[in-house]
Formats: sequence, structure tokens, C-alpha cells
Amino acid sequence: MSNEVKDQVLTAGFAQFPKGTSVFETQKVIGCILVINTKTETIIEANFTFISETTNKFIAALLVDEKLDNGIEPLLNKMEKQILFPGKNAVMQAVISAYRNYKEEIIDKATQKS
Repeated sequence: MSNEVKDQVLTAGFAQFPKGTSVFETQKVIGCILVINTKTETIIEANFTFISETTNKFIAALLVDEKLDNGIEPLLNKMEKQILFPGKNAVMQAVISAYRNYKEEIIDKATQKS
């Protein structure tokens, strides 16, 4: 493994958009893909499965460089204030799911080492 990705993990989470919203009619599910530096607990890359590149770029910019060592609440508060469309709860749920997958894996590895 190259040193460039040695301390990084790729995690993903998914959530369904609410039925009756226009985004549900075109997309149904949102995926959140995060690359996290495990030493600094910092999101170094983020991507979403939105059709719109503008939406992808904006939400990814909210997440990149965010530290996760104090949990995910500060990030969710930021998203709550800056994302203003009907599917934002699904987006936030996808981020929560990706974060939980990351934390579970990190905790599992730490438990196995001890």
C-alpha cells in the first residue's frame, strides 16, 4: 500500500429520499462516499451520487477538511444551516451512515489489536 493512502479509509453510507419529493422521483437513494485520514480523523475527500454536479461540489466542500475527533454533531449542525432543500435529511442520514461505518471499523480494529 502506498504511503499516500496508508492512513486513509474509504467509507460509504446510503439513505432514501422522502417519497413525494422531486428528487425521489429522479433518484430515490443518495450515496455518500468519504475518504478519511485515520490519524487526523479528518475528511479529506467527499462525493455524493447526486445527478447535479453543483450539488455534489457544494456538499463535498462542506465536508472536506472537517475533523471527526469530536463526533459528527458539529458537521451535522453545519449541514443543517447550509443545505436548504427538501432532501437534506436524507443527505445527512447518508453522512451519518458513512460515519458509523467508519467508526465501527476503527473500533473493531482497535479491539482486535488489544
